[in-house]
Amino acid sequence: MGTVFNYLQGMDDMAVIIRLIFATVCGSLIGWERVVRRHSAGIRTFALVSLGSAVAAVLNLYLAGLDGMSADVSRIPAGVVSGIGFLGAGTIIVTGRNQIKGLTTAASLWVASCMGMAFGAGYMSVGVSCFLLVMVANLILMKLSQKVEENSRYVSLYIEVEETVGVKKIKKKLSQLGYSITSMNKTKDKTLSSSDAALMIEVDFGEKHSHTGLLEELNNLEYVNYVEEI
Repeated sequence: MGTVFNYLQGMDDMAVIIRLIFATVCGSLIGWERVVRRHSAGIRTFALVSLGSAVAAVLNLYLAGLDGMSADVSRIPAGVVSGIGFLGAGTIIVTGRNQIKGLTTAASLWVASCMGMAFGAGYMSVGVSCFLLVMVANLILMKLSQKVEENSRYVSLYIEVEETVGVKKIKKKLSQLGYSITSMNKTKDKTLSSSDAALMIEVDFGEKHSHTGLLEELNNLEYVNYVEEI
């Protein structure tokens, strides 16, 4: 194994090609995970980001090794990191309900570029380790994060209620359940029914509590026409 890794760290044409293939395959697998979860950047985007970063790293090493060339070996990688930052920013959106989406995809793109540079530079152990840790973070830690968030003490709700009596009733209902409303704002969102009012409510349960249980309970109220966690 050590001999293989030593060979792949070299600048032999075949070693470079293998490193580029590694970067492309690992990048595409990270993109596949994003596609499964229906996010904007997918297999091709991640594969190209990782491959391009690997090529940039190889080119940097090639230029640094040329006779009479005083190349700064940090210049191209620094440019790649900055460029990917702009690309990642394009995947982040803020919805009308102040929900921020795309942060994980943006972070994954940035890490994929770093992974690609590690492969391109011949640092295979770091590249492979980075790939495995990204998959752990996006597959395993994400489930853990969802479980923690689902049972946290605080919840933010978007809710549409009957404008005439719904606002007072929802406040009374949450109070009866023993929950504290830390903030409540009426929004200008277009509701499913023209006679409804759209509210953004932040609730403090006082202790860990199932968010799904609260949503189901609110959905069963006759004066509530729509509710979701944000």
